[in-house]
Amino acid sequence: MEGEKVQEYFQKITNEETDVSAGVAAIRTLMEVIKLSQSETVQELETNLKDAIHNIKNCNVPVAAITSGCELFLRFITLVGMDTVGSFRDCKQLMLDRGNICLKKFDEARGKISKLASKFLIDGSKVLTHSRSRVVLQTLYHAHKQNKRFEVFVTTSAPDNSGRQMCKELQNIGIPCTLILDSAIGYVMEQIDFIMVGAEGVVESGGIVNKIGSYTMAVCAKEMKKPFYVLTESFKFTRLFPLNQQDLPAEYKYTTKVRESVDLKNAHPYVDYTPPSYITLLFTDIGILTPSAVSDELINLYL
Repeated sequence: MEGEKVQEYFQKITNEETDVSAGVAAIRTLMEVIKLSQSETVQELETNLKDAIHNIKNCNVPVAAITSGCELFLRFITLVGMDTVGSFRDCKQLMLDRGNICLKKFDEARGKISKLASKFLIDGSKVLTHSRSRVVLQTLYHAHKQNKRFEVFVTTSAPDNSGRQMCKELQNIGIPCTLILDSAIGYVMEQIDFIMVGAEGVVESGGIVNKIGSYTMAVCAKEMKKPFYVLTESFKFTRLFPLNQQDLPAEYKYTTKVRESVDLKNAHPYVDYTPPSYITLLFTDIGILTPSAVSDELINLYL
């Protein structure tokens, strides 16, 4: 697939299937690249896949989940045993089979997380969340179906105001929800029982990369002794170790369009970094983890 066709295929998934994350959409795109590839060697095919990842990252979308998901996907499909396969056609089929296994695991991840995290929601709970997270939305819906009664506060989440959509979706399924200003986090914090947020990426230290404002919320939660829970799929675990906000790669903080057209000193970052010391627990498809356990799980994922 040529670069433009790769981008078109990826954007078609993200535009038509709003419940699919950018990371999963990217992996489905890579699967299509493998199917249509005219490569004659594994090395050539890997090069084509890396070119496809580069083109996907230039689709003007946040790339944290795309980077980690694609890296893990490539690692999984080219795992040991390729040298024992006969022809290149057989090798390509093995990669597709492994890719389907990988996609199945990723598709099941959100359901596993919602079952774990919904147990922490009890009658009378007041939950604060930030922006729009698909896995948080599914967790709240799962608890709601169990007839649990709770209330949710959602930040507006400037600059794209994605919290408005989250609040509307929660209200549509019958969950009491209040939309608040980003600047009202401190005001409502004393009323809530805990915070639940998603993540664009989870770094080696156990900290998270997430929508701008997450760090502010975590600092406020720590000061007021409120649990700060992160709900995230394990394919978002990334081999990155930022020390502060400036350590985050520019491609994580700004979309391609912003990086090409605006002086980054004056640009509004899309995400920020929340250090592990502010995170209580991470709910993932591989279990409930403390931030310190992430580095060990990363090693297991890439073995």
